[in-house]
Amino acid sequence: MAEALSPERPPGGEGRQNERPGADLAAGLSGFGACAPVGDRPFATEARDGFVPSYRRLLAQGELGARAERAMDRLRACDLCARYCRVDRTQGVRGAVCRTGLRAMVSSFAPHHGEERPLRGWAGSGTIFFAWCNLRCVFCQNWEISQEGEGRETSARELADMMLALEAAGCHNINFVSPSHVVAQILEALALAAADGLRLPLVYNTGGYDSPEALALLDGVIDIYMPDLKYGNSEIARKYSKIRDYVAVNRAAVKEMHRQVGDLRLDERGLAVRGLLVRHLVLPGGLAGTGEVMRFLAEEISRDTYVNLMAQYRPSHRAGESPRALNDAPLPGRAGEYAELARRPSPSELRAAFAAARACGLARFDDESSWMLNA
Repeated sequence: MAEALSPERPPGGEGRQNERPGADLAAGLSGFGACAPVGDRPFATEARDGFVPSYRRLLAQGELGARAERAMDRLRACDLCARYCRVDRTQGVRGAVCRTGLRAMVSSFAPHHGEERPLRGWAGSGTIFFAWCNLRCVFCQNWEISQEGEGRETSARELADMMLALEAAGCHNINFVSPSHVVAQILEALALAAADGLRLPLVYNTGGYDSPEALALLDGVIDIYMPDLKYGNSEIARKYSKIRDYVAVNRAAVKEMHRQVGDLRLDERGLAVRGLLVRHLVLPGGLAGTGEVMRFLAEEISRDTYVNLMAQYRPSHRAGESPRALNDAPLPGRAGEYAELARRPSPSELRAAFAAARACGLARFDDESSWMLNA
């Protein structure tokens, strides 16, 4: 079984600001109060309207292990996120934006009850939060993890055991948070977990800066894609997340995700089993380009796209008048660099964001979004 990891501060960018795992795992995997031993998983065979996770078909065909091998081989000149660092991550992390080598860094794993309703259900979403990130968002609330890498190196066997323990705890799905830079490591661990009986749907909970090479490896593996669509303008993305061509890369990725899984489908109990679920964080001053993002979804993806318009932005990290360096020291001469991000969105801005989405013909909103109507 895997050694304990901290459950308190999950990684992720601005689209994951309020995510906090829901159980203290300080005592290790045995810290799950409801966790049955691996090999005795009462929830694993629960019928879900005839649903079978995609990866189990690949397992039966012998393809899942082959995918993992191909993915691990690509780490030698890594193209498994849209940064295209081409670094040999099997030999070290020098030059890799994600600062992750052969093994994934995991910050925490636990049943999580703060996700979208079709994911959290009544027993929680089985989140595994990865350290590091391929984005550098200046307002990230979890910057110690996403940009300093708080976490621990985790072997494929340990990562597989985390999946199995989350299943045993009764979680409705396995939810990989900030996974773009660890696609190969996830596939390697999944091959082990699936061989040991894992049967839960997989959620790919991403900042949305994913490469077509990575998504090709995930085709037929991932059941539920949950990308952020952070920005409607690439110059804004460059300024606040330090990435190039975000809009083009992000939209191409979302199109491919939708091609693979279609619109979000729920089972008879209201739980997500397959499809696309999109997140968009409303920023102050309209900086996220909400109208452009919603138009893209309605016109180029589907008007039945399930959308979570998120209103929980608050200034953090380098945003605002007192930006911080990674060692928590003030940044000399840079006060006010991102002062436009130093406030929450106003009620009128939140209402305008929701109205923009409705005006585009979108109508499937998460419960967490609908409160904007009364903001």
